[in-house]
Parts: sequence; C-alpha cells; structure tokens
Amino acid sequence: MLFWGLFPDRLKYAILKPIHRNDDTCEVSNYRPISLLTSFSQILETVMQRRTLKHLTKHNIMSTEQYGFRVGYRTDSYRLTTEILYAINNRLLIGGIFCDLERAFDCDSHHILLSKLKFYGITDKDFQLYQSYLDNRYSRTAIYSIMTVRIK
Repeated sequence: MLFWGLFPDRLKYAILKPIHRNDDTCEVSNYRPISLLTSFSQILETVMQRRTLKHLTKHNIMSTEQYGFRVGYRTDSYRLTTEILYAINNRLLIGGIFCDLERAFDCDSHHILLSKLKFYGITDKDFQLYQSYLDNRYSRTAIYSIMTVRIK
C-alpha cells in the first residue's frame, strides 16, 4: 500500500497513555501523553522518517542548527556554548531568549505541515503517503488507576 501512497488505516490506531513526569501525581499537567502504536506501524514510521531526512539532507534543506532526529548531532549546542564562553572570557554582554517547544507538535496544523512538505519537494506518492498518514487517525486513552498508600 505504501507504494500507492496509502498508509493502512489499521495502522493509524494509537493507545494514549499518560506517563507521570514529576511532582504531584494528582496534577494533570504533571503527565505527558505517549502514543502506543503497533510494531509494524513504528517500523513504517521509521522508514518514512529516514526517507524524508535523507531527502532533506541530500538537498541541503535543513539548517545547521537543526539537531532533532539527525545522526551525529547533539541537542546541546557546542556552538552556542563556545559563543557564550567566548563572550564571558572577553567581558561581553550576553543575552538569550529560549522557547520551550515541548508540546509544539501538538499545535501543528496538518494542512501547514503538508504544504511545507510539498514546498520542500516531497511530492507525488511520497506526499500522498504523508497525507494518508495524517488523515483519519484513531486513538483511545487508557488510564489505569492504582491506589497507593503513603505511610508516614
């Protein structure tokens, strides 16, 4: 089906599970959702991701500051650290604005994402595959309550 630009509907099903991050377990914001997918779906997603990354790398589309999902790149920026240390050593002023993009993908519009893929040369069957992948996804949330007793 992938050759025809279709992602199988049966592989679009995910079970969302809240995973506790930190602090109070009664606070909803202290949980992050993870999607549990079928093994075959994960394999196909990995193939799609690698093919797209290969295309973006081959055509030199990605910024050198783009670290996510790239082999050999680390998220802690060596360049940024070097620039900060240089400024400190030379008694220069340093300023920075940092954005927390932890849930950025949750806010992405599929329409905008697809238009960007097309703009960067993902076309024909590959584009149809991504469009099919994003359309008509299904999920359910699984919450298992376990009572805990605190002993003081």
